[in-house]
Amino acid sequence: MKMQIRIKDGSYKIRGKDVDLSGMVFPLVEKFKVGAKGGYVTVDGRSIQGFPDRAIKIMCAGEASYEDAGRASTTQREETDEETIERLRERFDMLEDMTRATKKGDVRAMIVSGPPGVGKSHGVEKVLGKHDMIQQIANDGRAPKYEVVKGAMSAIGLYCKLFKMADKDNVIVFDDCDSIFSDELSLNILKAALDSKKTRRICWNTDSFKLRNEGVPDSFTFKGSAIFITNIKFDNVKSAKMRDHLTALESRCHYVDLTIDTDREKLLRIKQITNDGMLNEYKFDEDTVQEIVDFVDVNKKRLRELSLRTVLKVADLAKAFPTKWEAMAENTVMKR
Repeated sequence: MKMQIRIKDGSYKIRGKDVDLSGMVFPLVEKFKVGAKGGYVTVDGRSIQGFPDRAIKIMCAGEASYEDAGRASTTQREETDEETIERLRERFDMLEDMTRATKKGDVRAMIVSGPPGVGKSHGVEKVLGKHDMIQQIANDGRAPKYEVVKGAMSAIGLYCKLFKMADKDNVIVFDDCDSIFSDELSLNILKAALDSKKTRRICWNTDSFKLRNEGVPDSFTFKGSAIFITNIKFDNVKSAKMRDHLTALESRCHYVDLTIDTDREKLLRIKQITNDGMLNEYKFDEDTVQEIVDFVDVNKKRLRELSLRTVLKVADLAKAFPTKWEAMAENTVMKR
């Protein structure tokens, strides 16, 4: 069993900020040393939430900066609200970075998974919409290079859509278009479209009036990219056969998991996005914005859904009914 040490005076950089670890207990990995950036003691960060799953270096002045903690248990550090907000912000910033890479063609495909109403679609469409705006300002005469597909889609409909968006730099976004994930033929088409080979050729090997009528060939090369936005967790799919197809699709894609499991994280995400200006278009004063956030916070256990969509619903009511929006909200967004 590793020796436990208690930090008397030491710090560790978390999300770019030096955090004082005085009083915390860690398993010792290696005693005090001096490196290029100063003195440090190496401890095991794996057992403490908020630290990397590996050995970490705590910056300190010398061996007197820590002591033998005997049989004391490893500290269970709680992540602060500010740290949680920053962690969530980094994850959603990463989504925007990955979307830019997909638009450039550096990333062929991306699956964005997470609960409803956390801002998955907003982050993707904001980046792609900005690219199209730049293109329109340039006035190069080309059609927009991305398209969002929502709702149900058949396999032949998918084939035709991919043909329409087959050119290089085009991006097709499947937003809650989950029917394609439960259809074997659709998944085979997607696997061909997103294959890791240099040339990605898709074929439709049965006669089709729809293809002839729309002038779509029975085979073509797909050079575009795809983004899938879904609430589905592929690991939870019960059918072994479909799970194999989904695993093959997932292996062709970058997977961005935006899962937010706790009400605390959902509420902090709501506060972050609201502070970043989500309600600016309503032209509320600061007090009204705070009242809306407070209403969601106080009633979080009774809401039908704790999400950004609920905040927008409450904001709609505050705009339409300035003097009685809370009473209206109690009857429309809350459980009986």
